[in-house]
Amino acid sequence: MDLDDRTRVADVMSTPLETIGADAPLREAAQRMRDENISALVVTTGGGCILTQSDVVGAVANGSDPEATTVRDVMTEDVETVTPDLMLEEVAAMMTMYGVKHLPVVDDDYVGMMSSTDIAAHIS
Repeated sequence: MDLDDRTRVADVMSTPLETIGADAPLREAAQRMRDENISALVVTTGGGCILTQSDVVGAVANGSDPEATTVRDVMTEDVETVTPDLMLEEVAAMMTMYGVKHLPVVDDDYVGMMSSTDIAAHIS
């Protein structure tokens, strides 16, 4: 297979990127995820952070008040990122290695989100 024929992140990533501020209430984040039918948001004031459905479910299961708890309180920090030119196989390997389902796509700035769902949809 020619390298030019392989699928790159830019061909599959979810756009536009959905973001949320770190000080937003958890309830607002959950509502955005539900309304946009997505499972992760990039946190704009967190510096390499995302909020995932797993973060939200974990917080609620632990008894956190979704109105009083902020995104900052439960977000995933120091998230690995990928670039739009990476091959899909490389991203799938990264997700497996790091045990994650979402990787923000960065090209000087955040440009999209790569999820395990995006990969599954592409190969199906």
